[in-house]
Amino acid sequence: MENIQKSHRFSRFEKIVGTESLSLLKEKCVLILGVGGVGGYVVESLVRSGVGKVILVDYDKVDLTNINRQIIALDSTIGKYKVDVFRDRIHDINPDCRVVPICEFIQLDNLSVLFQEKIDYFVDACDTVSVKKGVLLECLKRKIPIISSMGTGNKLDPSQLEIVDIRKTVNDPLARILRKFVKEEKISSKVMVLSSREVPIPTSDRVPGSSSFVPSCAGIMIASYVVRKLLAKKKND
Repeated sequence: MENIQKSHRFSRFEKIVGTESLSLLKEKCVLILGVGGVGGYVVESLVRSGVGKVILVDYDKVDLTNINRQIIALDSTIGKYKVDVFRDRIHDINPDCRVVPICEFIQLDNLSVLFQEKIDYFVDACDTVSVKKGVLLECLKRKIPIISSMGTGNKLDPSQLEIVDIRKTVNDPLARILRKFVKEEKISSKVMVLSSREVPIPTSDRVPGSSSFVPSCAGIMIASYVVRKLLAKKKND
């Protein structure tokens, strides 16, 4: 007799990862630092993959200029805190997902607020260079797997996005800074990042331009990477 699985909100995903893997993801916690253009799509994809707990860290409110690239940015959400909008959206996608919103401006002197709970994976999608450096060191010290998003501004071609060790990045001004930091700190382990090989498009001022497709594809790629790593770890245990 054909084995017919009971339908549920993740039944199509269960077909390709299996029931055991879906149950495993339900027990995992991922922290996403920055839920804007890249981080927002990380959150969306993780939640739609059945990850059971997400910690959302962002102090910003939705702004009119976010509408071209951020999944929660709508006329109806302008002026609302991003973590609050996402909390409601997540519970509409999966009421069983546990959401921990942290609506704080993260700096080096309050990094500890990020590590109050057990974290299975850390996604750095913030824009502040000093914080990117700080969370990298903290995650390495705590043995928390981390992936960092590099620059997606001033770029148009999502096919040039890749997930690589920081030492293999090219044409990415933010990655250049982090590469130098990793060398100075004598970090020998791999430092995985999402980066683009595309040469940035010059703009008329220092405010970066953005598209709807590069940040979103970057976020989806990061989510895919995190899910696969979480499942691979189980197989290797």
